[in-house]
Amino acid sequence: ISGKTILVTGGGGSIGSELCRQVAAVAPKRIVVFDMYENDAYMLRNEIMSQYDDIDVQVEVGSVCDEGRLRDVFEKYHPAAVFHAAAHKHVPLMEDCPDQAVKNNVFGTNLTALVAIRHGVRRFVLISTDKAVNPANVMGASKRIAEMLIQTRGRNSRMQMAAVRFGNVLGSNGSVIPTFLKQIREGGPITLTHRYIKRYFMTIPEAVRLVMQAGALASSGEVFVLDMGEPVYIYDLACDLIRINGLVPEQDIPIVVTGLREGEKLFEELRYDKEQVDATLHEGIFVTRLENIDADSFAAELAELKDAAFSEDESRTVKDIFDIVPNEYRRIAEAERKESILAAAAMAHDKDGEGTSLIEHL
Repeated sequence: ISGKTILVTGGGGSIGSELCRQVAAVAPKRIVVFDMYENDAYMLRNEIMSQYDDIDVQVEVGSVCDEGRLRDVFEKYHPAAVFHAAAHKHVPLMEDCPDQAVKNNVFGTNLTALVAIRHGVRRFVLISTDKAVNPANVMGASKRIAEMLIQTRGRNSRMQMAAVRFGNVLGSNGSVIPTFLKQIREGGPITLTHRYIKRYFMTIPEAVRLVMQAGALASSGEVFVLDMGEPVYIYDLACDLIRINGLVPEQDIPIVVTGLREGEKLFEELRYDKEQVDATLHEGIFVTRLENIDADSFAAELAELKDAAFSEDESRTVKDIFDIVPNEYRRIAEAERKESILAAAAMAHDKDGEGTSLIEHL
């Protein structure tokens, strides 16, 4: 990174902006912040330039789905490395907009990688997610397909490519902690979707440090997995936040269970059962060895998916997504979701004597 031009897509977001900050700390020649939303990117540029007077920070507004715009930016700056953090990430919203998830997360990734290859980029790192493992939702499945793109292209490209997979990051846009804290300030209740839902967590700076170090290990399309420690029950997290604020859980601040949302799993995983995981030079980073992906079959499936998504045929898009990525966990999650909604309704009925009509409706 030192002395080089680094491009970060989605550079104004939670992960992208922290990537820019940590890149700035190791003396690059230039940072190019590429994002659809100019306000966050502009504020980030001002922040970095106020701290470092010897780094050129440029903001370029555009979408990773716009080939012409990407080409212009790459021709203008000729970055040595790309951190690809641009993505649609909110699970419930992507259930409602599967074509948009595919356009951005799958084909935006593919397009950015292709333009990077054509312009001689040396290193390309995709930010992935634990939701890509045995995905139960459109967002996770779209990120798994993006990983597969990195794996297949990485084996046949001079550009060193990798994906880095990790779980939830504390304090990111839309994450549970800011939501819970807001609910506590308002006097409650805290709402969560299931009493026993649990997730992996890591701070944003810690995750980004490991992403940068994994990027240095990138070679031929590997998927790196960060050591996230033990998963945490969201209910316990909510109780801890209530206590930190000097209050008593379920007494001062009620906790209401609402039922799992569409596409939501009770727990996430960081690797597939069939994946072999090897240690790397860094104790917090592991690399997976997946079975070979048939490039011809994958290309044909991508063509079908692209046609469905860009035709904005949502039902066919979802079908094609889960033709590429096995959908057994989606079926399991849907059964758990329906059961959890019934349980939440029954719990509400037991508490206040109401809710019978909701239970009967479900």
